[in-house]
Amino acid sequence: MLDLRKWTTVLRRLVGRRREPVVVQTLRSAAAATVAYVIALRLSPEPAPLTAPLTALLVVQVTFYATLTNGIRRVNSVVAGVVVAIAFSVLVGLTWWSLALLIVAALAVGHLVRVDEYVAEVAISAMLVLGVTTVGFTAWARIVETLIGAVVGTACNLLLPPPVWVDAAGRSIEDLARRVRQLMLRMGEEAASRIPWEQAAERLHEARRLDHDIVQVDAALRQAEDSLRLNPRVKEGLLHRVVLRTGLDTLEICTVVLRVLARSFTDLAKARGSEELFPPKIGATVAQLLSEIADAVVSFAVLVTTDLSENAESAEARLTAELHTAAGTRDRLDELMREEIAKDRSNWQLMGAVLTETTRIIDELNTEHRTRRLLEELDRVSREQRARLPRMTRLRERIGVKEEQWRNRAGVGGRSR
Repeated sequence: MLDLRKWTTVLRRLVGRRREPVVVQTLRSAAAATVAYVIALRLSPEPAPLTAPLTALLVVQVTFYATLTNGIRRVNSVVAGVVVAIAFSVLVGLTWWSLALLIVAALAVGHLVRVDEYVAEVAISAMLVLGVTTVGFTAWARIVETLIGAVVGTACNLLLPPPVWVDAAGRSIEDLARRVRQLMLRMGEEAASRIPWEQAAERLHEARRLDHDIVQVDAALRQAEDSLRLNPRVKEGLLHRVVLRTGLDTLEICTVVLRVLARSFTDLAKARGSEELFPPKIGATVAQLLSEIADAVVSFAVLVTTDLSENAESAEARLTAELHTAAGTRDRLDELMREEIAKDRSNWQLMGAVLTETTRIIDELNTEHRTRRLLEELDRVSREQRARLPRMTRLRERIGVKEEQWRNRAGVGGRSR
Protein backbone atom coordinates (compact mmCIF):
# COMPACT_ATOMS: atom_id res chain seq x y z
CA MET A 1 0.00 0.00 0.00
CA LEU A 2 2.87 2.30 0.84
CA ASP A 3 4.61 1.52 -2.46
CA LEU A 4 1.41 2.25 -4.36
CA ARG A 5 1.06 5.63 -2.69
CA LYS A 6 4.72 6.35 -3.37
CA TRP A 7 4.44 5.58 -7.07
CA THR A 8 1.19 7.53 -7.28
CA THR A 9 2.94 10.57 -5.82
CA VAL A 10 5.82 10.23 -8.28
CA LEU A 11 3.38 9.88 -11.18
CA ARG A 12 1.48 12.98 -10.10
CA ARG A 13 4.72 14.95 -9.92
CA LEU A 14 5.66 13.86 -13.43
CA VAL A 15 2.22 14.78 -14.76
CA GLY A 16 2.44 18.13 -13.02
CA ARG A 17 5.81 18.81 -14.66
CA ARG A 18 4.77 17.56 -18.11
CA ARG A 19 5.03 21.04 -19.58
CA GLU A 20 8.56 21.69 -18.38
CA PRO A 21 11.11 21.75 -21.22
CA VAL A 22 13.36 19.11 -19.63
CA VAL A 23 10.49 16.63 -19.23
CA VAL A 24 9.24 17.31 -22.76
CA GLN A 25 12.70 16.81 -24.22
CA THR A 26 13.22 13.54 -22.33
CA LEU A 27 9.94 12.07 -23.57
CA ARG A 28 10.58 13.22 -27.14
CA SER A 29 14.05 11.66 -27.17
CA ALA A 30 12.78 8.34 -25.79
CA ALA A 31 9.91 8.25 -28.29
CA ALA A 32 12.17 9.02 -31.26
CA ALA A 33 14.72 6.37 -30.29
CA THR A 34 12.02 3.73 -29.82
CA VAL A 35 10.31 4.47 -33.14
CA ALA A 36 13.65 4.43 -34.95
CA TYR A 37 14.50 1.01 -33.50
CA VAL A 38 11.13 -0.46 -34.50
CA ILE A 39 11.50 0.79 -38.08
CA ALA A 40 15.12 -0.38 -38.29
CA LEU A 41 14.11 -3.90 -37.23
CA ARG A 42 12.06 -4.12 -40.42
CA LEU A 43 14.43 -2.40 -42.84
CA SER A 44 17.95 -3.11 -41.61
CA PRO A 45 19.67 -6.47 -42.28
CA GLU A 46 21.25 -6.36 -38.82
CA PRO A 47 19.56 -8.44 -36.07
CA ALA A 48 19.98 -5.65 -33.46
CA PRO A 49 20.07 -2.29 -35.35
CA LEU A 50 21.06 -0.10 -32.39
CA THR A 51 22.66 2.53 -34.63
CA ALA A 52 19.19 3.80 -35.59
CA PRO A 53 17.97 4.62 -32.06
CA LEU A 54 21.43 5.97 -31.18
CA THR A 55 21.30 8.32 -34.16
CA ALA A 56 17.74 9.39 -33.36
CA LEU A 57 18.75 10.07 -29.76
CA LEU A 58 21.65 12.24 -30.87
CA VAL A 59 19.70 13.97 -33.62
CA VAL A 60 16.72 14.96 -31.45
CA GLN A 61 18.38 17.90 -29.77
CA VAL A 62 16.73 20.56 -27.65
CA THR A 63 15.84 22.69 -30.70
CA PHE A 64 14.64 21.96 -34.22
CA TYR A 65 17.48 24.01 -35.70
CA ALA A 66 20.02 21.91 -33.80
CA THR A 67 18.17 18.73 -34.80
CA LEU A 68 18.33 19.59 -38.48
CA THR A 69 21.99 20.60 -38.48
CA ASN A 70 23.05 17.66 -36.28
CA GLY A 71 21.14 15.18 -38.41
CA ILE A 72 22.85 16.32 -41.60
CA ARG A 73 26.31 16.29 -40.01
CA ARG A 74 25.81 12.87 -38.47
CA VAL A 75 24.65 11.29 -41.74
CA ASN A 76 27.63 12.86 -43.52
CA SER A 77 30.02 11.53 -40.88
CA VAL A 78 28.71 7.96 -41.15
CA VAL A 79 28.74 7.96 -44.95
CA ALA A 80 32.27 9.38 -45.00
CA GLY A 81 33.46 6.70 -42.54
CA VAL A 82 31.87 3.92 -44.57
CA VAL A 83 33.50 5.16 -47.79
CA VAL A 84 36.93 5.29 -46.12
CA ALA A 85 36.45 1.77 -44.71
CA ILE A 86 35.45 0.34 -48.11
CA ALA A 87 38.52 1.92 -49.72
CA PHE A 88 40.84 0.43 -47.08
CA SER A 89 39.19 -3.01 -47.27
CA VAL A 90 39.88 -3.11 -51.01
CA LEU A 91 43.47 -1.85 -50.78
CA VAL A 92 45.08 -3.19 -47.59
CA GLY A 93 42.61 -4.96 -45.31
CA LEU A 94 42.83 -4.87 -41.50
CA THR A 95 46.26 -4.86 -39.80
CA TRP A 96 47.71 -2.85 -36.94
CA TRP A 97 49.35 -0.37 -39.27
CA SER A 98 46.35 -0.12 -41.59
CA LEU A 99 44.17 0.59 -38.55
CA ALA A 100 46.41 3.53 -37.64
CA LEU A 101 46.29 4.82 -41.22
CA LEU A 102 42.51 4.30 -41.25
CA ILE A 103 42.03 6.45 -38.15
CA VAL A 104 44.27 9.22 -39.49
CA ALA A 105 42.53 9.19 -42.88
CA ALA A 106 39.06 9.07 -41.33
CA LEU A 107 39.75 12.01 -39.01
CA ALA A 108 41.24 13.99 -41.91
CA VAL A 109 38.18 13.27 -44.05
CA GLY A 110 35.95 14.28 -41.15
CA HIS A 111 37.57 17.71 -41.04
CA LEU A 112 37.33 18.02 -44.83
CA VAL A 113 33.59 17.32 -44.94
CA ARG A 114 33.07 19.68 -41.96
CA VAL A 115 31.04 17.48 -39.65
CA ASP A 116 32.23 19.49 -36.63
CA GLU A 117 31.67 17.53 -33.38
CA TYR A 118 31.06 14.30 -35.35
CA VAL A 119 34.64 14.03 -36.62
CA ALA A 120 35.24 11.08 -34.28
CA GLU A 121 32.11 9.41 -35.69
CA VAL A 122 33.84 9.14 -39.07
CA ALA A 123 36.68 7.10 -37.55
CA ILE A 124 34.27 5.02 -35.45
CA SER A 125 32.15 4.12 -38.48
CA ALA A 126 35.22 3.26 -40.50
CA MET A 127 36.63 0.95 -37.78
CA LEU A 128 33.29 -0.82 -37.21
CA VAL A 129 32.84 -1.49 -40.92
CA LEU A 130 36.45 -2.52 -41.55
CA GLY A 131 36.43 -4.89 -38.57
CA VAL A 132 33.86 -7.27 -40.09
CA THR A 133 34.27 -9.84 -42.79
CA THR A 134 31.32 -8.78 -44.96
CA VAL A 135 32.25 -5.15 -45.46
CA GLY A 136 29.59 -4.34 -48.02
CA PHE A 137 26.80 -5.90 -45.94
CA THR A 138 27.79 -4.05 -42.75
CA ALA A 139 28.41 -0.75 -44.56
CA TRP A 140 24.97 -0.83 -46.11
CA ALA A 141 23.32 -1.71 -42.78
CA ARG A 142 25.08 1.13 -40.95
CA ILE A 143 24.08 3.69 -43.59
CA VAL A 144 20.45 2.50 -43.54
CA GLU A 145 20.27 2.63 -39.74
CA THR A 146 21.82 6.09 -39.61
CA LEU A 147 19.39 7.41 -42.21
CA ILE A 148 16.46 5.89 -40.32
CA GLY A 149 17.56 7.51 -37.07
CA ALA A 150 18.14 10.88 -38.71
CA VAL A 151 14.79 10.85 -40.52
CA VAL A 152 12.86 9.74 -37.43
CA GLY A 153 14.58 12.35 -35.27
CA THR A 154 13.78 15.12 -37.72
CA ALA A 155 10.18 13.91 -38.18
CA CYS A 156 9.73 13.82 -34.42
CA ASN A 157 10.57 17.50 -34.23
CA LEU A 158 8.12 18.25 -37.04
CA LEU A 159 5.25 16.29 -35.47
CA LEU A 160 6.16 17.12 -31.86
CA PRO A 161 7.74 20.58 -31.97
CA PRO A 162 10.52 21.02 -29.41
CA PRO A 163 10.02 23.29 -26.42
CA VAL A 164 10.79 26.98 -26.75
CA TRP A 165 13.41 28.03 -24.23
CA VAL A 166 12.60 31.74 -24.26
CA ASP A 167 11.01 31.68 -20.80
CA ALA A 168 14.06 29.98 -19.31
CA ALA A 169 16.35 32.56 -20.94
CA GLY A 170 14.10 35.36 -19.70
CA ARG A 171 14.27 34.03 -16.15
CA SER A 172 18.05 33.85 -16.32
CA ILE A 173 18.20 37.47 -17.52
CA GLU A 174 15.94 38.59 -14.68
CA ASP A 175 18.00 36.61 -12.15
CA LEU A 176 21.14 38.34 -13.42
CA ALA A 177 19.47 41.73 -13.04
CA ARG A 178 18.46 40.92 -9.46
CA ARG A 179 22.03 39.90 -8.59
CA VAL A 180 23.23 43.20 -10.01
CA ARG A 181 20.60 44.96 -7.92
CA GLN A 182 21.69 43.25 -4.71
CA LEU A 183 25.31 44.23 -5.30
CA MET A 184 24.33 47.85 -6.01
CA LEU A 185 22.28 47.99 -2.80
CA ARG A 186 25.21 46.69 -0.73
CA MET A 187 27.56 49.18 -2.32
CA GLY A 188 25.06 51.97 -1.63
CA GLU A 189 24.79 51.03 2.02
CA GLU A 190 28.58 51.05 2.38
CA ALA A 191 28.86 54.41 0.57
CA ALA A 192 27.07 56.08 3.47
CA SER A 193 29.34 54.55 6.13
CA ARG A 194 32.97 54.10 7.14
CA ILE A 195 34.35 50.83 5.71
CA PRO A 196 37.88 49.41 5.38
CA TRP A 197 39.22 49.13 1.88
CA GLU A 198 39.27 45.32 2.19
CA GLN A 199 35.47 45.35 2.43
CA ALA A 200 35.22 47.57 -0.63
CA ALA A 201 37.59 45.20 -2.43
CA GLU A 202 35.24 42.32 -1.64
CA ARG A 203 32.49 44.14 -3.55
CA LEU A 204 34.92 44.45 -6.45
CA HIS A 205 35.41 40.67 -6.43
CA GLU A 206 31.63 40.19 -6.42
CA ALA A 207 31.36 42.46 -9.44
CA ARG A 208 34.00 40.42 -11.22
CA ARG A 209 32.11 37.20 -10.47
CA LEU A 210 29.17 38.61 -12.41
CA ASP A 211 31.17 37.83 -15.56
CA HIS A 212 30.64 34.13 -14.85
CA ASP A 213 26.90 34.73 -14.44
CA ILE A 214 26.82 36.49 -17.81
CA VAL A 215 28.45 33.47 -19.45
CA GLN A 216 25.71 31.22 -18.07
CA VAL A 217 22.97 33.62 -19.19
CA ASP A 218 24.57 33.82 -22.63
CA ALA A 219 24.46 30.01 -22.92
CA ALA A 220 20.77 30.00 -21.96
CA LEU A 221 20.12 32.76 -24.49
CA ARG A 222 21.90 30.88 -27.29
CA GLN A 223 19.71 27.87 -26.55
CA ALA A 224 16.63 30.08 -26.69
CA GLU A 225 17.78 31.62 -29.97
CA ASP A 226 18.22 28.17 -31.51
CA SER A 227 14.78 27.10 -30.27
CA LEU A 228 13.22 30.02 -32.17
CA ARG A 229 14.88 29.15 -35.49
CA LEU A 230 12.75 27.08 -37.87
CA ASN A 231 10.24 26.42 -35.09
CA PRO A 232 6.64 26.18 -36.41
CA ARG A 233 5.28 27.18 -32.99
CA VAL A 234 6.98 30.57 -33.04
CA LYS A 235 6.04 33.72 -34.93
CA GLU A 236 8.40 36.68 -35.21
CA GLY A 237 11.29 34.57 -33.95
CA LEU A 238 13.85 37.08 -35.23
CA LEU A 239 12.31 39.88 -33.17
CA HIS A 240 12.33 37.73 -30.02
CA ARG A 241 15.99 36.83 -30.54
CA VAL A 242 17.08 40.41 -31.14
CA VAL A 243 15.13 41.77 -28.16
CA LEU A 244 16.68 39.25 -25.77
CA ARG A 245 20.17 39.60 -27.23
CA THR A 246 20.24 43.39 -27.10
CA GLY A 247 18.81 43.26 -23.58
CA LEU A 248 21.62 40.98 -22.43
CA ASP A 249 24.18 43.21 -24.16
CA THR A 250 22.88 46.19 -22.19
CA LEU A 251 23.04 44.29 -18.90
CA GLU A 252 26.56 43.15 -19.72
CA ILE A 253 27.63 46.76 -20.27
CA CYS A 254 26.02 47.71 -16.96
CA THR A 255 27.93 44.97 -15.13
CA VAL A 256 31.20 46.14 -16.67
CA VAL A 257 30.50 49.72 -15.57
CA LEU A 258 29.49 48.42 -12.13
CA ARG A 259 32.83 46.65 -11.86
CA VAL A 260 34.59 49.91 -12.68
CA LEU A 261 32.43 51.66 -10.07
CA ALA A 262 33.45 49.06 -7.48
CA ARG A 263 37.07 49.71 -8.43
CA SER A 264 36.55 53.43 -7.82
CA PHE A 265 35.00 52.67 -4.40
CA THR A 266 37.99 50.50 -3.51
CA ASP A 267 40.52 53.15 -4.54
CA LEU A 268 38.55 55.82 -2.71
CA ALA A 269 38.45 53.70 0.46
CA LYS A 270 42.23 53.31 0.28
CA ALA A 271 42.74 57.03 -0.27
CA ARG A 272 40.46 58.17 2.58
CA GLY A 273 41.84 55.67 5.07
CA SER A 274 39.92 55.74 8.36
CA GLU A 275 37.51 58.44 7.15
CA GLU A 276 34.08 57.75 5.74
CA LEU A 277 33.96 56.67 2.10
CA PHE A 278 32.07 59.86 1.22
CA PRO A 279 31.10 62.94 3.22
CA PRO A 280 27.70 62.33 4.94
CA LYS A 281 25.46 64.21 2.48
CA ILE A 282 27.25 62.80 -0.56
CA GLY A 283 27.26 59.28 0.87
CA ALA A 284 23.52 59.35 1.50
CA THR A 285 22.87 60.66 -2.00
CA VAL A 286 25.11 57.98 -3.54
CA ALA A 287 23.21 55.31 -1.60
CA GLN A 288 19.89 56.69 -2.84
CA LEU A 289 21.15 56.91 -6.42
CA LEU A 290 22.43 53.32 -6.46
CA SER A 291 19.14 52.11 -4.98
CA GLU A 292 17.17 53.86 -7.73
CA ILE A 293 19.47 52.57 -10.46
CA ALA A 294 19.24 49.05 -9.01
CA ASP A 295 15.44 49.15 -9.29
CA ALA A 296 15.75 50.42 -12.86
CA VAL A 297 18.03 47.49 -13.78
CA VAL A 298 15.38 44.99 -12.69
CA SER A 299 12.65 46.94 -14.50
CA PHE A 300 14.76 46.89 -17.65
CA ALA A 301 15.15 43.10 -17.42
CA VAL A 302 11.39 42.72 -16.95
CA LEU A 303 10.80 44.94 -19.98
CA VAL A 304 13.01 42.94 -22.38
CA THR A 305 11.52 39.62 -21.24
CA THR A 306 7.86 40.66 -21.38
CA ASP A 307 5.75 39.34 -24.28
CA LEU A 308 2.32 40.91 -23.89
CA SER A 309 2.07 44.46 -25.19
CA GLU A 310 0.10 45.77 -22.20
CA ASN A 311 2.64 44.42 -19.73
CA ALA A 312 5.47 45.76 -21.89
CA GLU A 313 3.93 49.23 -21.90
CA SER A 314 3.55 49.25 -18.12
CA ALA A 315 7.10 47.94 -17.68
CA GLU A 316 8.43 50.65 -20.01
CA ALA A 317 6.49 53.34 -18.16
CA ARG A 318 7.86 52.11 -14.83
CA LEU A 319 11.42 52.03 -16.19
CA THR A 320 11.07 55.55 -17.61
CA ALA A 321 9.81 56.90 -14.28
CA GLU A 322 12.62 55.20 -12.34
CA LEU A 323 15.27 56.53 -14.71
CA HIS A 324 13.79 60.02 -14.46
CA THR A 325 14.00 59.83 -10.67
CA ALA A 326 17.55 58.49 -10.82
CA ALA A 327 18.57 61.30 -13.20
CA GLY A 328 17.27 63.87 -10.72
CA THR A 329 19.23 62.27 -7.89
CA ARG A 330 22.30 62.18 -10.13
CA ASP A 331 21.99 65.93 -10.75
CA ARG A 332 21.71 66.57 -7.03
CA LEU A 333 24.80 64.43 -6.48
CA ASP A 334 26.62 66.49 -9.10
CA GLU A 335 25.86 69.69 -7.20
CA LEU A 336 26.97 68.21 -3.87
CA MET A 337 30.22 66.95 -5.36
CA ARG A 338 30.95 70.32 -6.94
CA GLU A 339 30.51 71.99 -3.54
CA GLU A 340 32.74 69.41 -1.85
CA ILE A 341 35.46 69.65 -4.48
CA ALA A 342 35.43 73.45 -4.20
CA LYS A 343 36.23 73.06 -0.48
CA ASP A 344 38.57 70.04 -0.75
CA ARG A 345 40.10 69.01 -4.06
CA SER A 346 41.63 65.79 -2.74
CA ASN A 347 40.26 62.66 -4.42
CA TRP A 348 38.22 64.75 -6.86
CA GLN A 349 39.11 62.37 -9.72
CA LEU A 350 37.60 59.38 -7.91
CA MET A 351 34.46 61.27 -6.95
CA GLY A 352 34.09 62.44 -10.52
CA ALA A 353 34.55 58.85 -11.71
CA VAL A 354 31.65 57.73 -9.50
CA LEU A 355 29.42 60.36 -11.08
CA THR A 356 30.54 59.38 -14.60
CA GLU A 357 29.97 55.67 -14.06
CA THR A 358 26.48 56.04 -12.60
CA THR A 359 25.58 58.36 -15.48
CA ARG A 360 26.76 55.72 -17.96
CA ILE A 361 24.47 53.08 -16.45
CA ILE A 362 21.49 55.45 -16.55
CA ASP A 363 22.20 56.23 -20.21
CA GLU A 364 22.50 52.52 -21.11
CA LEU A 365 19.11 51.75 -19.56
CA ASN A 366 17.39 54.64 -21.34
CA THR A 367 14.43 53.44 -23.41
CA GLU A 368 15.36 55.58 -26.42
CA HIS A 369 18.88 54.17 -26.36
CA ARG A 370 17.40 50.65 -26.21
CA THR A 371 15.08 51.30 -29.16
CA ARG A 372 17.93 52.67 -31.26
CA ARG A 373 20.13 49.68 -30.48
CA LEU A 374 17.25 47.30 -31.24
CA LEU A 375 16.67 48.85 -34.67
CA GLU A 376 20.40 48.79 -35.45
CA GLU A 377 20.60 45.11 -34.54
CA LEU A 378 17.56 44.27 -36.66
CA ASP A 379 19.12 46.07 -39.62
CA ARG A 380 22.41 44.25 -39.10
CA VAL A 381 20.77 40.82 -38.95
CA SER A 382 18.67 41.60 -42.03
CA ARG A 383 21.78 42.63 -43.98
CA GLU A 384 23.56 39.43 -42.98
CA GLN A 385 20.60 37.33 -44.07
CA ARG A 386 20.40 39.10 -47.43
CA ALA A 387 24.14 38.61 -47.97
CA ARG A 388 24.01 34.93 -46.95
CA LEU A 389 20.85 34.02 -48.89
CA PRO A 390 20.64 36.41 -51.87
CA ARG A 391 18.32 34.19 -53.93
CA MET A 392 15.86 33.75 -51.07
CA THR A 393 15.93 37.51 -50.48
CA ARG A 394 15.16 38.25 -54.14
CA LEU A 395 12.33 35.69 -54.07
CA ARG A 396 10.80 37.31 -50.98
CA GLU A 397 11.08 40.74 -52.55
CA ARG A 398 9.33 39.54 -55.72
CA ILE A 399 6.58 37.91 -53.69
CA GLY A 400 6.18 41.10 -51.66
CA VAL A 401 5.93 43.21 -54.83
CA LYS A 402 3.36 40.87 -56.34
CA GLU A 403 1.28 40.88 -53.16
CA GLU A 404 1.38 44.68 -53.06
CA GLN A 405 0.32 44.88 -56.73
CA TRP A 406 -2.50 42.43 -56.11
CA ARG A 407 -3.73 44.41 -53.11
CA ASN A 408 -3.59 47.65 -55.09
CA ARG A 409 -5.60 46.10 -57.90
CA ALA A 410 -8.09 44.70 -55.43
CA GLY A 411 -8.42 48.13 -53.82
CA VAL A 412 -8.99 49.84 -57.16
CA GLY A 413 -11.58 47.23 -58.16
CA GLY A 414 -13.36 47.66 -54.85
CA ARG A 415 -13.56 51.43 -55.28
CA SER A 416 -14.85 51.15 -58.86
CA ARG A 417 -17.71 49.08 -57.61
